[in-house]
Amino acid sequence: MLLELLTFPLSAPLGGTIWLAEQLLERANAELDDTQNLQKQLLALQLAFDLGDISEEDFEIQEEELLLKIQALEEAEDY
Repeated sequence: MLLELLTFPLSAPLGGTIWLAEQLLERANAELDDTQNLQKQLLALQLAFDLGDISEEDFEIQEEELLLKIQALEEAEDY
């Protein structure tokens, strides 16, 4: 306990830095998962269209929405 109190001025900034790094890593992994999920949805949409399960009009609308979401995530990664 005494050692913790004595080293607190040194360990607190380090602990905060580690926490921040963990948060950044978690966020990066979540964004990667989001992008991968959108790409999977895009593939499923293409398959549904190829099988004739959805019309060309529905395909184009949904495809555009997915592509815009992917683009937005990629632009957010650049910042």
